[in-house]
Amino acid sequence: MSETKEAQGAPKASMGKSPAHIRNPELRFEAMRALVWAAVVGLFVLAVYISQSLLVIFGAMVFATMIDGGSRLLDRYFRIARGWRVAMVIVAMVGFLAWLGYFAGSQISQQAAEFPAIIGEQVGRLLGLLREQGFAIDQDDVQNVAGNLVSGVGTVTRAIGGIFGGFATILLILIIGIYIAIDPNLYERGVAWMVPPKQRSIFHDTLEHMSFTMRRLLAGRLVGMFAEGIFTWALLAYGGQLIGIGPVPMAVLLGLLTGLLAFIPNIGALISGVLMVLVGFSGGTDMGLYTIFVYLLVQNFDGYVLIPMIAKKTVDLAPALVLGAQLIFGVMFGILGLALADPLLAMIKVGLERRAARLDSETTPTGPED
Repeated sequence: MSETKEAQGAPKASMGKSPAHIRNPELRFEAMRALVWAAVVGLFVLAVYISQSLLVIFGAMVFATMIDGGSRLLDRYFRIARGWRVAMVIVAMVGFLAWLGYFAGSQISQQAAEFPAIIGEQVGRLLGLLREQGFAIDQDDVQNVAGNLVSGVGTVTRAIGGIFGGFATILLILIIGIYIAIDPNLYERGVAWMVPPKQRSIFHDTLEHMSFTMRRLLAGRLVGMFAEGIFTWALLAYGGQLIGIGPVPMAVLLGLLTGLLAFIPNIGALISGVLMVLVGFSGGTDMGLYTIFVYLLVQNFDGYVLIPMIAKKTVDLAPALVLGAQLIFGVMFGILGLALADPLLAMIKVGLERRAARLDSETTPTGPED
């Protein structure tokens, strides 16, 4: 017993230097720096590996921003708690979807059932015309191109949704977005806690400007979607009657598609225009020419009236830059990347602008030497 106590009280023998110890201070500094770079590269590889999930989280943040913008708008008229305002916005969204399903669903579903046949017939006619002019184009080639354009959706849905596919992706975006919208400060504090204390004020300032820009950008986008959808539907349904060619078929469906696709700048307008013109020519040459006129009129109104008014209050992005980002993200992530390329590009620009403004404020001008 005494030997055991003595052994416990005796000091432990030194194990000596670790085999990984580097005695040279300069070499040790370089090794630590290499370790930091290796960690940075590892984090970058990890971000690429989980990029699909990160994109879905960003989509949820975009949806949460929509809810937050609606809540702030209600705050101007109703002085009630934020939770009630968020609930009102969510109920309004659910009510709109219910209206769309119950009151307009029968007409839209009937048109949607006929829509692929009409598009396929018009594409076949167009390919026949091109083959008569000497172009060797087959309908299978067009279908393969269309399949490649949306192939990125499978990557996203496989990464996060498995067999549920796009429905799981949308459901995750909605659920995460609602949680973020209910209490965004909770998640902001959580991320800020991982930022070094000296950089937290910079983090909060940049995030505040990003949130403000995102709200304005999405508000303008929603206004543009609503205006394009309503104008397209009204002109297709009633405008043709005024000039004697009758209403364009599927005016409700085309107006809805035009409004939804307006969320995707540039490419969305092109897709909706092609669909509109194909349906128009199914009713004859005069109706086809009228749909071209409607498309040009709506897009010019959006480009010369709505967009300049919205751009004055939001971040101004170069059209070529937006289109390039859409092509890159569309190839990488499919439709989801195509839809979120514009908001993501706007957030990157705001972050760079805030950093440039901060560096300019830290620079002290030097006067002329005596």
